[in-house]
Amino acid sequence: MSRNALIIGYGSPIRGDDAIGPLVADRLEAEGLPAHVRVISRHILTADLVPDIAASDLVVFLDAAVEGPPGEVQCRPLGPDPTAVSTMAHFLDPRELLAWSQSLYDRLPEAWLVSAAGTSFEFAGYELTRAAEQAVVPMLAKVRALIEG
Repeated sequence: MSRNALIIGYGSPIRGDDAIGPLVADRLEAEGLPAHVRVISRHILTADLVPDIAASDLVVFLDAAVEGPPGEVQCRPLGPDPTAVSTMAHFLDPRELLAWSQSLYDRLPEAWLVSAAGTSFEFAGYELTRAAEQAVVPMLAKVRALIEG
């Protein structure tokens, strides 16, 4: 039986390598995914994602990282963290959304963060650096492996 999966790619499309999350999410969707996988591409994480997270068995967050060698793809499990509180003025942390899912819906899906270390976060509309561009295919592979689980 397939797990209900949610892929959330987030990052600013006008800030260079920060666009990698939504770009990878969009590419996954364009390449085709099983019917039990839903993709959301966002500029930032917001509270309205919590019901979708709670309804999922697996959630994979896609984002750029500021730490690590340029282009390095990282994949790490996430758990709820109610101390990862934001002001909600700009963005929410994935761990905060997981904590809300657990608290409000008594549901905690398996969750992962797949990220790639960027080198430039300056203004550049959907333009990745060479290092970030080379991380796209490995990110796609990581997400597909998590979905196939």
